[in-house]
Amino acid sequence: MSHQVHPTALCESTSIGADTRVWAFVHVFPQARIGRDCNLCDHVLVENDVVLGDRVTVKSGVQLWDGIEIEDDVFIGPNATFTNDPFPRSKAHLDAYPRTKVCRGASIGANATILPGITIGENAMVGAGAVVTRSVPPNAIVWGNPARLRGYVGAEDGGGLSELPDRASAPDEILVSGVRAIPLTNVRDLRGSLAAGEFPDSLPFEPKRFFFVHGVPDSRVRGEHAHRNCHQFLVCVRGSVSLLVEDEERRQQFELDSPDHGVYVPPMIWAVQYRYSADAVLLVLASDPYDENDYIRTYEAWREERTGKESV
Repeated sequence: MSHQVHPTALCESTSIGADTRVWAFVHVFPQARIGRDCNLCDHVLVENDVVLGDRVTVKSGVQLWDGIEIEDDVFIGPNATFTNDPFPRSKAHLDAYPRTKVCRGASIGANATILPGITIGENAMVGAGAVVTRSVPPNAIVWGNPARLRGYVGAEDGGGLSELPDRASAPDEILVSGVRAIPLTNVRDLRGSLAAGEFPDSLPFEPKRFFFVHGVPDSRVRGEHAHRNCHQFLVCVRGSVSLLVEDEERRQQFELDSPDHGVYVPPMIWAVQYRYSADAVLLVLASDPYDENDYIRTYEAWREERTGKESV
């Protein structure tokens, strides 16, 4: 079955996939490339240097300007606004436009504004009316002006570590493979509180490196990587930090909000820290000295490598 074009639409491109529907008053420029089974609703404009994957839905009132790439299975809500020039002037055109990419499975809510040159990660969810000023991580949920990271799609809520029982075994609520919540010895008296651990009994590895993360604005995201061989233990000694951990089947988030509990993160687990409180101080103990080659920096590379290891 070939694609369908409404009689009032102006569809100048010959690169339109089968089963795609182009509805009333849509204008598709000659060099635009559109995949299979897409749905372009009324009053959509698609310029020349635009690529749409398969099964993309573009609701009414959306303009896709030069420099935009939309991957498979993306939803773009009504009147979402894309931009492709950070400093526009009338009659002044760029030699090359910033590249904006919306990755596979992402959704953009109605009336959201997407600034030029950013990437909306795979399966991310952009809330209605959001003003997106920086790239959005895979699976992230963002909203607001400017848009901020509020959570992750499909992440089980593990709650706060201060709510966990004082026992060494991981609670049943932790679902991501190998991840453990580990309580530290906590002593309270009139002088205050003391949280302590001993090596090698307190952790499943002996630390060879430690570092502190502090002074992080609450709009910023840290981590966003996995380690091939390094084990880590994270404990928020002051304030609170949200921690997301993910394996190939599950993702779960915790509130690191107590200095007498921490989370053990084994190798090949994707980990992200976000929603830092203003006073947050995150202590990380690592099993190995710093080695850049031990890091997997992109979500796509981690998923491919982890899936490959699991199948061996």
